[in-house]
Amino acid sequence: EVQLVESGGGLVQPGGSLRLSCAASGFDFSDFWMYWFRQAPGKGLEWVSSINGGGSFTDYENFAKGRFTISRDDAKNTLNLQLNSLRIEDTAMYYCSKDASGNIRGPGTQVTVSS
Repeated sequence: EVQLVESGGGLVQPGGSLRLSCAASGFDFSDFWMYWFRQAPGKGLEWVSSINGGGSFTDYENFAKGRFTISRDDAKNTLNLQLNSLRIEDTAMYYCSKDASGNIRGPGTQVTVSS
């Protein structure tokens, strides 16, 4: 059974940083592209970033470029997302996903950016 469990969210002031993690199990983690998505209150699911197996290729939505960094540790079956220079509009539930549409995802971790 595929399991994805996100952690690391919290309340942070604008300009602050957080590091999100996702613990994966139930599949051969290193063989799969992995994704981060987010969903703000009242809005749809939004793609944030992708990384291939091994971590040699990454991609970001425009709002994430230069501020967010995706990484993975295939030995530990862990996906990470470093969030820097956070803005109020980054407030959302953040999800890691095993598929490019975000359908196979964990319960999420809440990121709230507020002064």
